[in-house]
Amino acid sequence: MTPDALRAWYEDYLEVCNRHDLAGIRERLAPDVRRAHLPRGADAWIDGIEELMAAFPDYQWKRITVVVEGDRLAAHLRARGTHRGAFRGIPATGRHVNVAEFAFYRIAAGRITEYAGTADHADLLAQLRD
Repeated sequence: MTPDALRAWYEDYLEVCNRHDLAGIRERLAPDVRRAHLPRGADAWIDGIEELMAAFPDYQWKRITVVVEGDRLAAHLRARGTHRGAFRGIPATGRHVNVAEFAFYRIAAGRITEYAGTADHADLLAQLRD
């Protein structure tokens, strides 16, 4: 993909995420997607997204910056939502969270094949515990 095509692909991916379209997200993942320090595979990715969306039903991502180099894409995002369900052992608090996320992807044939970033939700969890 050209850099412009990869940026457009990512904008579409974020729209799918913001619609909470799990089938659409899965279509954009390689079945064996690798994630740094997280379980491998599309099923594990979807499980994590489902957990997040169940706890934060209004969760949304906003692109701040995207940088493309070859088949790699780096993104700085802001994510926000309201804690309405249990998340990582913390019962619903009703708190609104607003976190910075950084994501690094490798894209091949229109699918995410590798990911590294701040998906451990440390900042989000800190906001729930304060």
